[in-house]
Amino acid sequence: MTLQDISDKVEINELLARYCHALDEKDWHSFQAIFLPDAILDFTALGGPKGSPAELQAFFAPILGSLPSTQHTVSTVKIDLAGNSATARSAAIVPMTGKTPEGKEATSVSGLWYEDSLERTKDGWKIKSRKQVRSWSANMA
Repeated sequence: MTLQDISDKVEINELLARYCHALDEKDWHSFQAIFLPDAILDFTALGGPKGSPAELQAFFAPILGSLPSTQHTVSTVKIDLAGNSATARSAAIVPMTGKTPEGKEATSVSGLWYEDSLERTKDGWKIKSRKQVRSWSANMA
């Protein structure tokens, strides 16, 4: 592994972490900056849309805005580099708190995988495509 490979992997891991922070902080400017403008995101595995970053933002903003807290985490990131492009597969666990229709506090947790295609740009690494793959979920009252 070269120094450039190490640097690229660190930068990609940082990008994946920024995605989590952007969602949890509802920072939509930072969310958009993670992706190439023509990126395609497929979140159909968990009932979301397939579309552009702007379309995913339009989907996520009201949902996340209604939840008191979320905590997206990624781990076990596997990155394969190929010059100015890369693929990554990472595990994600996402606990969310909210209220049931009856008004009770509730927590749900989802486990999923992100499968990403990335591209190096003059501004650093960006996600070109992201697919969400469902693994498991649990609801806790």
